[in-house]
Amino acid sequence: MSQLEELGFELRHVGINCQNEEEACQVADRFDAIFGLAKKVGNSSVFAGTAVEAMKKPYLGKNGHIAIGTTDVEKAVEYLKSQGVEFDMDTAKYKNDKMTAVYIKEEIGGFAVHLVQK
Repeated sequence: MSQLEELGFELRHVGINCQNEEEACQVADRFDAIFGLAKKVGNSSVFAGTAVEAMKKPYLGKNGHIAIGTTDVEKAVEYLKSQGVEFDMDTAKYKNDKMTAVYIKEEIGGFAVHLVQK
């Protein structure tokens, strides 16, 4: 198994930048109405199922963000750094001293991209 396969990269969700909570709820409601993706209101965003995260206020990325899941965020960061990818370590989140999320510095197609622990 290659290192890339071992890291198990996969799309986890797409984040959509909204201007406020009302707009975020409207976005999640539409995804629920059309696709049956149940709305779940959180502190900073509103999810539609696990596929769409409507942000209550604009966050990173001109259009929003894309979350890429991996089996090990820290190993993924090291692997991607070896491939020339740069990370914004100020965005890193930790749980029990283990990195669980971090954004890359580059926007792709107007979207910020972050790794998340599966």
